[in-house]
Amino acid sequence: MPKILLKDIAQARSGDKGNTVNIGLFAPSRELYEIFAQQVTAEKVKEHFQELIEGEVIRYEVPTINAFNFILKGALNGGGSRSIRIDSLGKCFGANLLRMEIEVPEGVLKISNQTVNKAGVYV
Repeated sequence: MPKILLKDIAQARSGDKGNTVNIGLFAPSRELYEIFAQQVTAEKVKEHFQELIEGEVIRYEVPTINAFNFILKGALNGGGSRSIRIDSLGKCFGANLLRMEIEVPEGVLKISNQTVNKAGVYV
């Protein structure tokens, strides 16, 4: 099964609430949403960010729009006004999540490529 970066097939957006980051991850098709549900788990997201996250990761599913909302607690080293990190507002976490690699069956990739191009633009 081919491995692919999420950035090639998904869109994400992130931001902060205090010391917590939330990331919205959007799949372009129902088939990819189901694959994300299996492979982009809270545990895998925490592992992907490694030492950047001190607390738990919670995943909420939003199947009506083929999306997930991840809550990353303790991810900003104190929060926007206290952190000395370059990304103290969590805006880069979405782009970072898109660097996660997953396995996608070839047939699903062909279907999704008809829906969204590599730039994330629906066609």
